[in-house]
Amino acid sequence: MKKFLIVLLTLVMITPSLCITARADLELASPSTILMESSTGKILYEQNADEQRSPASITKIMTLILIFDELSKENIHLTDEVTTSAYAKSMGGSQVFLEEGEQQSVETMIKCIVIASGNDASVAMAEHIAGSEAEFVSRMNARAKGLGMENTNFEDCCGLTESTNHYTTAHDVALMSKELITHYPQVLDYSSIWMEDITHVTKQETKPFTLSNTNKLVHSYDGCVGLKTGSTSIAKYCVSAVAERDKIRLIAVVMGAPDYKVRFSDAASMLNYGFGICKLYVDENKKNPGKIDVKGGTKKQVGCTYEGEFRYLDTEGKPLDQIKKVVKLHKNVKAPLRKGDIAGKAVYTLEGSEIGHVNLVYDKNVPRAGYSHCLKEVWSCFLMAA
Repeated sequence: MKKFLIVLLTLVMITPSLCITARADLELASPSTILMESSTGKILYEQNADEQRSPASITKIMTLILIFDELSKENIHLTDEVTTSAYAKSMGGSQVFLEEGEQQSVETMIKCIVIASGNDASVAMAEHIAGSEAEFVSRMNARAKGLGMENTNFEDCCGLTESTNHYTTAHDVALMSKELITHYPQVLDYSSIWMEDITHVTKQETKPFTLSNTNKLVHSYDGCVGLKTGSTSIAKYCVSAVAERDKIRLIAVVMGAPDYKVRFSDAASMLNYGFGICKLYVDENKKNPGKIDVKGGTKKQVGCTYEGEFRYLDTEGKPLDQIKKVVKLHKNVKAPLRKGDIAGKAVYTLEGSEIGHVNLVYDKNVPRAGYSHCLKEVWSCFLMAA
């Protein structure tokens, strides 16, 4: 017994992530789940998170990533009109009943996808962006690979397929959810809408249609702001739920739940657990970290700034008010220097141990001083001495 306790203690000490999972006494009915903090990517709980399963409509998270990629590149715009093809209209499952030839704006299509899980809207957007759903799916798989989604393969853009070659994992769903809400947080403005009317305008008629959010946690769970649900006979019931409290944003993924109530209750249980153990430290003191002397440059000094925000997630009840920061700037730097190059780092420690750092970068270019610049400096000094 004594040897067993020693081995167990050793495992806990060398695998802190396992320790977090072990402390969670969650009675979940879903076979595959994961809970992730979005800003750090820290996994707070997982259960069969790398098991390949059919994702149903949470496939559309990747579809949304590609849509927002195109918006960020200005290849498309929210006001652009998208025309529904006969193929897009033919989609079954969850749909918003777009007619062939019907035009809706990109923004309306996004709402149809993220609020009402419209398969027809997803295919219409795929065709609008890539020319065909097949080409769009190829881009989805390439994007997934770039995110490190090693256990994922898509065969359509909406999750309607029942092919065994269309699969992902709870862990991979968390990764793509993190990518979407981190780089394109505006998607949460859409996914948090409970109900909204759109207007179908066709040759036959003009009529309103109400989009109702398929994610009931938006209405019932404090802080839930999205993200996406899905269900088919093979996938059963899935959800990737995003919730925010006290600057902490969590992603709870449930796959294969036996019914729609269980997927939401399991997601809520994980979110409750996460908010119960998490404390987040964010360094909001970003005053100028100082200037650095430059040798051989057109300027004698250069300023620097923080490359990004420092965030530290605690799940062990540590005294975050005791976090200390030390700024370490490079010395004896020589021109040329480029704006954005590393100038040093801000190191954060807690209880004597480093918990992370943020790079400091030069805030402007400093070219090497040429002959004309040196001559100008000498002449300036002469005039001042005269």
